[in-house]
Amino acid sequence: MNPFLNRRLFLTLTGAAALIPGRARAQAANATDEAFDQIAEGWLEESIRLSPPYATSLGDHRFDDQLGDLGPASWRARSDLARRALEQFASIDRAALSREHQVDAALLDNSLRGDIWTHDVLQAWARDPLVHNEYAGSALYSLIAREFAPLPERLRAATVRLQGFPALLASTRDALDPSRVPAIHAQTVSGQNRGLASLVDMILAEGRALGPTERAALNDAGRIAKLGIEAHQQWIDEVLVPGAQGDFRLGPDLYDAKLAFALNSPLSRAEIKAQGEAEMARVRNEMYQIARDVLAGREGAPATPRRPTDAQRQTVLDAAMELVYADRPSRDGLVQAAEAMLVSATDFVRERNLVTVPDEPVRIVLTPEFQRGVAVAYCDSPGPLDREQPTFYKISPIPDGWTDDQAQSFLREYNTRALEGVTVHEAMPGHYLQLAHANRYPSMVRAVLASGPFIEGWACYAQDVMVEAGHLEGDPLYRLANLKFLLRVIANALLDIGVHVDGMSRDEAMRMMTEDAFQQESEAAGKWIRAQLSSAQLPTYFVGWREHWALRREMQEPEGERFDLKAYHDQVLSYGSPPVRYARALMKGEPIN
Repeated sequence: MNPFLNRRLFLTLTGAAALIPGRARAQAANATDEAFDQIAEGWLEESIRLSPPYATSLGDHRFDDQLGDLGPASWRARSDLARRALEQFASIDRAALSREHQVDAALLDNSLRGDIWTHDVLQAWARDPLVHNEYAGSALYSLIAREFAPLPERLRAATVRLQGFPALLASTRDALDPSRVPAIHAQTVSGQNRGLASLVDMILAEGRALGPTERAALNDAGRIAKLGIEAHQQWIDEVLVPGAQGDFRLGPDLYDAKLAFALNSPLSRAEIKAQGEAEMARVRNEMYQIARDVLAGREGAPATPRRPTDAQRQTVLDAAMELVYADRPSRDGLVQAAEAMLVSATDFVRERNLVTVPDEPVRIVLTPEFQRGVAVAYCDSPGPLDREQPTFYKISPIPDGWTDDQAQSFLREYNTRALEGVTVHEAMPGHYLQLAHANRYPSMVRAVLASGPFIEGWACYAQDVMVEAGHLEGDPLYRLANLKFLLRVIANALLDIGVHVDGMSRDEAMRMMTEDAFQQESEAAGKWIRAQLSSAQLPTYFVGWREHWALRREMQEPEGERFDLKAYHDQVLSYGSPPVRYARALMKGEPIN
């Protein structure tokens, strides 16, 4: 998972963006391009004043000492801003724009309409406390995580933000309506809010970089912030959690509207479901053929008939997957194992000449407490204005309170070969590599309105590319692990639709994930929670994966043996992160629509 998608969701909910003098921009080809740029820049400049923490994460540091507001009036202001920008945008003759600007115009149109719908119809600001918590956490974390300025300068900004923390959290209480908040959201934010205190401690620990007076001010601000966090925790536990009565299921109307904005694609929910069910069957059959080979001649292996019954297929696949699960890292060795895998994957990509490897730094770190509880691992890339800063490949540690059985269930899911796939997905040549390329694209509109299906789809496609190229010497168990991951990608889409539209129960979801997709109990239970906490994001993996493969096949077939895979990958990645259909149109010289 990639938190650029969190930032994309954050943008949809807040209208946040960044603009800074000196940022290179695509040159306007004509007066219509210039008119569009003026509208886009006005929207970007105005919206950043409403969401300073997001600006910091993008790399615009003019407002690092400001917090903004999360009360009802601030959400109305964000909606009004999107509506005004959309009205201005209506005067643009999109056919007269240059092709690159046509893509940006299509992205902006989709985003502005999505902003208005999200603010005024979905009203996530009133029903989803995780939106508020992400904002609050990023306000502190974005100042301390990367060295974009000297530490004393960042600590001075943190001092001001810490002082304003009680008021910020109070504004979230004004916006949230406990009766509309789902119980699972309230319970999750209760744990995440406690993690904010660890962020404050992280900042205070750096205070030695300041002189005595400024350090005293920082410590006092930290005390004030912690009082605000404690007051907010009390409200969460005594008011929000007991009063949370909202339905975590969106229902068909809200879900279909949100999905359309998230995908920016004409693909319907029904089409995604049908494609997912067909792919689930196809991938399981492919896994069965590999399983027959790896089990051949093994003592105690089940029978592997060419035409198995459903029960026989399941038995054979379970037996083959046990061979995959048998090799796993130690309970405390996830980060160390991932570091070695990252080096190996990077060397392999270079040796096989698969795609241009960026030189921006990447580090593997533990996920901060305030961000835990949604995904096991994800990529936290720097903003487009801070692209020289490191990318963080974050891994959530196994909780200290877990029993050995719980830990072993986790490590069976994230076994050695599966962790190889996660490292490919999150880092090389997945999210880290793709977003490093994207951050070089000069359009800020393209950067802040990045496509979730393009980003997640690329990372899933990248896993296939590594298997196709023979990573780990063509190990068939690695192929099985990758196909199991693909089953998870497919199950993600079916789960999201099932939960939010079809009334899928927990038992039904767990059966699909554990039996059809071979996920461990702990992983499936975590995904069930994630499906309740989010919506219209889980299908982006499957949709984007299919789109990337369809585009590659379309471009490769006419070329045959002349096809240059690296040149193709570099070209696809050169456009930033637009929807794949726009990348296709740019590559083929076709209309942008």
